Amino acid sequence: MKKYLVVILLFSLFSACKSNKKVVENSNTNSASSSLEGTWQLNYLMVPGKSFEELYPDKKPEIKFELGEKRFSGNTSCNSFTGKLNLDGNKISFRDPYAMTKMMCPGEGESVFTQTLNKVNTYAVTDGSTLNFISGDMAIMRFTKK
Repeated sequence: MKKYLVVILLFSLFSACKSNKKVVENSNTNSASSSLEGTWQLNYLMVPGKSFEELYPDKKPEIKFELGEKRFSGNTSCNSFTGKLNLDGNKISFRDPYAMTKMMCPGEGESVFTQTLNKVNTYAVTDGSTLNFISGDMAIMRFTKK
């Protein structure tokens, strides 16, 4: 009889530890994504052959995340865009079609921004003020919180 009681007690302890781990993992995921909330301004873009200042001499691109609505919006330094946010932990995707205005824009900044945005597959927020968009294992875009 004591054997069964010990087995039941051990099983209960293991089950409790496992369920607590899920709560901790979910809260880490939620806090990671909640740090994404707000408006971010681009300050670095990995593009061979072009400087950031050449691409965006007048206005820097911005992106805004509204996690409650699962949406993102912003501007490319010229046109505005908005779309559905595809977020799963630190995985993020902008490949689904999103709406964008169609003003004529000088230079290559807008096309470089949208092409690079489509390559992003994960993100990382550091110190609550720096957002890195990552493709594979390389940070290809960096934003500062506004």
